[in-house]
Amino acid sequence: MAPSLLAPQGHLSPAEALQLAQQAPEILRSNPKAISSSPLVSLFTASETAELWTIYNNLLIACLRTKNDQSAHECLDRLVLRFGEKNEQIMALQGLVKEAEAENRDQLQAVLGEYDSILKENSSNIPIAKRKVALLRSMGSIPEAITSLTALLDFNPTDAEGWAELSDLYLTQGLYSQAIFSLEEVLVLVPNAWNVHAKLGEILLMAANSETESSGKHLAEALKRFCRSIELCEGYLRGYYGLKKVTDQVLSQSGKSKKQDADEPKLPDQKQVEKLNQVATEKLGEIVRRYNAKEKLWQGYDADEIAAAKTLLEASAPQLVR
Repeated sequence: MAPSLLAPQGHLSPAEALQLAQQAPEILRSNPKAISSSPLVSLFTASETAELWTIYNNLLIACLRTKNDQSAHECLDRLVLRFGEKNEQIMALQGLVKEAEAENRDQLQAVLGEYDSILKENSSNIPIAKRKVALLRSMGSIPEAITSLTALLDFNPTDAEGWAELSDLYLTQGLYSQAIFSLEEVLVLVPNAWNVHAKLGEILLMAANSETESSGKHLAEALKRFCRSIELCEGYLRGYYGLKKVTDQVLSQSGKSKKQDADEPKLPDQKQVEKLNQVATEKLGEIVRRYNAKEKLWQGYDADEIAAAKTLLEASAPQLVR
């Protein structure tokens, strides 16, 4: 099925982005350019829809990814004409186009300077502040990106996506405690996000394998997060994958655990861990079998995640996956 221009574009593959970008000439031909940004225009022209501007926005991004600069600029021109150059989202899109067309680091640095100038005039321009963080990250300036993003979150602490990005930035630097804290802030804002619970479990598992003094505490917390993830979403593959990984590790270390402080989270007893491991193993096996059998309602999983689950199952019990 073709990807939609109304859906978020962040996780599209290059092939899917190209498929969307190829639609640009037809979409631009079939939707005449707006006359001006005046709201009075709607009285004399065909009514516009919010979906049209979402399509232009997403089509612009797809065109930039596939180097269709001409169509990207036409999409941008229509958005500018409709919303004006001073619109904060439009300013961010203009910056994105400049970033995509930059040919060297000096040109990217010039775009970064433009962002700084805009933020000096209006420090509350959140779209530009986010583009600055994204540009710093793409240039490999991770500490500067972290500094900019923490300043943005001080101003706008209810930005769940910002906290998630900050967690990822900390993770690239191996700063597990800071990454964990940032994802916990995400869960304060969206407590039922099963994917965030699983992501937090993954980071806790990484921390357990790198911080020997706190490994027991991190394993116990990771176990809890993976359980919560599959409680919220019964068919979530990453939740079951993480649960099997952490229970495999706990069972392999049984009898070797160190003493824990009284206020630290405790791991369940071995029988409970074995039951959780069995549940995770059976569910992963079912997901892999049904996906590979091409059952209609089991095809929504990512192929790479299915392959990783199959490898994990084959390593522990090859007979489960046929």
